[in-house]
Amino acid sequence: MRRFTTLIDAAALASQLDREDLAIFDCRFELGNPAWGEGEFARGHIPGAQYLHLDRDLSGPITPRTGRHPLPDPREFARRIAALGAGAGMQLIACDQGIGAYAARFWWMARWIGLRSVAVLDGGIAAWRAAGLPLETQVRAPRGRELPVTVSANAVVESADLEELRQRPGNLLVDARGADRFAGRNETIDPVAGHVPGARNMPFAGNLDADGKFLPAGKLRRRWTALLGSQPPSSLIAMCGSGVTACQNLLALEHAGLTGARLYAGSWSEWIRDPRRPVATGTY
Repeated sequence: MRRFTTLIDAAALASQLDREDLAIFDCRFELGNPAWGEGEFARGHIPGAQYLHLDRDLSGPITPRTGRHPLPDPREFARRIAALGAGAGMQLIACDQGIGAYAARFWWMARWIGLRSVAVLDGGIAAWRAAGLPLETQVRAPRGRELPVTVSANAVVESADLEELRQRPGNLLVDARGADRFAGRNETIDPVAGHVPGARNMPFAGNLDADGKFLPAGKLRRRWTALLGSQPPSSLIAMCGSGVTACQNLLALEHAGLTGARLYAGSWSEWIRDPRRPVATGTY
């Protein structure tokens, strides 16, 4: 059986639906309307899919020191997706409404706990619908499975380490938020506007074409090597507002063959929890 490790298109996924080793996770979500994605799932989803909520399933408890979407305990996350049908060696597919960010959060987290046959539906549910493929409203009873965990400790950068890392030559901090929020303008989500000093801005939307699908691997590689220059991909630390859209940048890098970048999971919303940490505004 073919294994998908970054992206899968709608036609390819449709041809795989009868695989016994397939589990599909619908991660549709809107930050301003947390109930939206689950409601959309109930109105129609890819046959056999199970729903994962960003706040409940793809994040851990918020504390006074964390950002808006802290990572959950990796073993609790593994138990959750195993209960919904994810097992060792299976092909896992994630989808969202089409921007790729919420599905990429699942993709990154699944890799974080040691899974590799994980891919994102390119173009999401929008591409599935555009292809005229079927949706269902029933939620099938999942078959619970066992899922061992091997956490990749080097995949995550903590706030306590970022202050040193961002100033050390050879590290490149890249923020996936839109240019206005990065510059400190039109901030509507977090209480402090701006960015981590020294960060570079690479909005995640730039990885997508006009149809909401990822650019071809070659174009993604050119986009990212223009930023990296002579630095290896492992020098890159991805961040955003809360560690979600940064995962879409990491998926784009992986699809382009640029492996080894890390995630600052707490991201901007955690950085600003400590008022002693510096803040910059303006473009870079």
